[in-house]
Amino acid sequence: MLAARNPVSLHHRIVAGGQRRRCVGGSERNRGRTQGRHFTQALESLWRHSPRIHPPSAAAAAAAGGGANPSWQPPVLENAAFEEYYKVQQIVRKEEWDAFMSVLRKPLPATFRINASCQFYKDICSKLENDFRRSLESEVSNEYGEDAIRPLPWYPGNLAWHLNFSRKELRKNLALESFHEFLKHESDVGNITRQEAVSMVPPLFLNVQPDHHILDLCAAPGSKTFQLLEMIHQSKESGLLPGGLVMANDINVQRCDLLIHNTKRMCTANLIVTNHEAQNFPNCSLAKDYSEVYKDTCKLQRLEFDRVLCDVPCSGDGTIRKGHDMWRKWNSGMGNQLHLLQVNIAMRGIALLKVGGRMVYSTCSMNPVENEAVVAELLRRSGNSVELLDVSCELPELVRRPGLSTWKVKDRGSWFQTHDDVPHDRKTVVLPSMFPSSDITEESHAGCGDFEMNTDNRSSFSRNCNVEETRKINHDMDGVSIGSTKNLDCTSNIMNSKFPLHRCMRIVPHDQNSGAFFIAVLHKLAPLNGSQIQGTKIQHTLGKDRIEQLHKEPQPEAGPYETILTRQHNNVLEVDDDAELLGRRQNLNMDNGTSKDKNSTEVEMVFNDVESGREESGDRMKKLQKQSRWKGVDPVLFFKDEVVIKSIRSFFGIKESFSLEGHLVTRSTDNARRMYYISKSVKEIVELNEQVGEQLKIASLGVKMFERHRSKDGCSCAYRLSYEGLSLLLPYISKRILYASPVDFHRLLQYRTINFAHFVDSRFGEEAASLMPGCCVVVLVEGNIMLYMQRLKEPLDDNVGFKNISGHKNADSILKDPTTIAIVCWRGKGTMNVMVSQPDRKDLLERMAYRFGIKASTEEDEKFYPKVNGFDQGS
Repeated sequence: MLAARNPVSLHHRIVAGGQRRRCVGGSERNRGRTQGRHFTQALESLWRHSPRIHPPSAAAAAAAGGGANPSWQPPVLENAAFEEYYKVQQIVRKEEWDAFMSVLRKPLPATFRINASCQFYKDICSKLENDFRRSLESEVSNEYGEDAIRPLPWYPGNLAWHLNFSRKELRKNLALESFHEFLKHESDVGNITRQEAVSMVPPLFLNVQPDHHILDLCAAPGSKTFQLLEMIHQSKESGLLPGGLVMANDINVQRCDLLIHNTKRMCTANLIVTNHEAQNFPNCSLAKDYSEVYKDTCKLQRLEFDRVLCDVPCSGDGTIRKGHDMWRKWNSGMGNQLHLLQVNIAMRGIALLKVGGRMVYSTCSMNPVENEAVVAELLRRSGNSVELLDVSCELPELVRRPGLSTWKVKDRGSWFQTHDDVPHDRKTVVLPSMFPSSDITEESHAGCGDFEMNTDNRSSFSRNCNVEETRKINHDMDGVSIGSTKNLDCTSNIMNSKFPLHRCMRIVPHDQNSGAFFIAVLHKLAPLNGSQIQGTKIQHTLGKDRIEQLHKEPQPEAGPYETILTRQHNNVLEVDDDAELLGRRQNLNMDNGTSKDKNSTEVEMVFNDVESGREESGDRMKKLQKQSRWKGVDPVLFFKDEVVIKSIRSFFGIKESFSLEGHLVTRSTDNARRMYYISKSVKEIVELNEQVGEQLKIASLGVKMFERHRSKDGCSCAYRLSYEGLSLLLPYISKRILYASPVDFHRLLQYRTINFAHFVDSRFGEEAASLMPGCCVVVLVEGNIMLYMQRLKEPLDDNVGFKNISGHKNADSILKDPTTIAIVCWRGKGTMNVMVSQPDRKDLLERMAYRFGIKASTEEDEKFYPKVNGFDQGS
């Protein structure tokens, strides 16, 4: 029998590979890195693709007399250190503790969000309400309750839905199989996003407008980025791009790839994906100082954002319901280690925020050292430049609790109330900013006065709680509590923050059957001054390998629920040694000032890092036009070949009102195989980035609009349309358009390639045959099919073959209608070939089945329509 995944065999391959490399000689030095990478990938492929011998099922084992697997044990949902830590922090009242812990041990309910800007938004809502909601209530109501599927009451427009079963139950239960397939398919094509409910909350408090420039500092895997893109696209006029953009950033290249893959479903020209350390995100400024930023209103002078989402890396214990391995891995040092990194990332976000802008700081952690302590430090450093907003009036249906005003810090088994209590040898590791210190600078947050905060901020904001009730709960006076601390025992040495941290929001699992989350909303009142900027220059030095470990994907030993969606939260292990190393190196840097380690990464908040870019010579700038300064990243080049652009515009009849010049970019230096379309706002940032010496490391941008084809059919245009960019370009095309009935449109989607003579409507086949070879667009004409066919008998126009469809709409109005369904095709020598990917074809077929009741044809029909090789691939 063939041995599968044999470690001895793998070892032999590794040894043989090493011997082969040694025999190569000098040539290996030139290409060893590439070959080594390919060899490693081959070994990984060996594990992935070798035949596996699956263990027998429990039933088969029992039938064989072996019984169930005796070695399997259910996950242990206990951690004494976890319980002790949060009991001391008093994140919930004593009488709630049992309910809190009970919910943490239950599987997390599945949730998803509908993309309101997608073309089939109404179809999906109708199918959920009329089909699945009714069927699931009748089939699984006994097992999962009456509201097995329901919209989340706090999410606007009923766009987010809650399921009374977990993702695992959704996969295993046969009664939920069709609904599970529905969710998978709609997620693949970008119509819905499967996302934890509490993870949807932070973008809602940004109050996004279509013209906002938004920065998502720690964006991967992209669910919140996708949510932000939905917001700027949702209210745009038909045929027009929003004036804003989303810049999504992540430190890890592989996670950037995941981010690009997930946001690609949006097909937007208003997105830029960058690859930087969030705490070192570049300025990209042409202005020498802040006063010059707005002198030239016609030209972007500096990279600033109206909104910043700062969803920082964290310990991730708020996701413990879906990541059972967290029970085993959790320790109190995880939050201590990440605290300084979180502060530096958030301060960088504030520096990049426009005056008057709003930033949301959030974590999926319950630890106050990662939450309230970070917010208090931001307010202390920023002084009067930033305020913490009270957003209790927003999303009133969302059950949230106010932030804590007092907490303790645990280090190596000892609890500390103030930094003075920390032993001398640990003071550089346990930082003053981790404590709710009452020490406050003159620049500190306005309105704090001499009052102390209420220590009992753990009561819930109920859904029906109004603003007045909230004020009564907190005894609020200008946002500062003055009531309950008067009765404190002064000998207890309890320290309370003087910042209005009750304005922060804590979401705890047992309030609304969710995960845990922390959110704080900050408003920038004025630019940061010199001393505040200097305060951000805190060295955070760790070895490169350790920094990368904080940001990479979960380890292979992670549990089945610990997926990429937990981001980098669950990767902090063995923190005490690194925390001590961090403190020692930080102390060393403060003493020496100039000491640097070649094997370490300097994580420094640098505000004025622009001059080097502004001093680039003209020759250097021309060179950068053809070669990216970032190793391994293709440059972003504006496509300026006017002859090609004119041929594209002429071939497809693209109206002059749709600007192509200056909006097409490519990532290849010699032969532009693909061209991407970028919005005006993205174009301005790309131009600014060129002028400052490509400080931004751009991994992806825009939407693919045109792609070079290799057909030999005699097409006069070297490029074809991409289906990804069709919805944007369709209202402006006046040539190469065919209008098909639902029957013929359905057949095109199902068989992908159809001979002209085999269309149901012979007139449509004649029109297709009369076109010159090359790319074209086929538009679905809804309405009465017989009326449609009668209209086709009218005298033909040069474009569509009729002037009126269904008695009301003309061709121009159909193309401008955002609900119009169209696909990209290729007119070959004797066939019409669909250039749409398989998931998108499946999506369109399901839409037609839902709208028109047209079912898939039989296998005999499929044999009648032969497939033509070469056009079976999507765009």
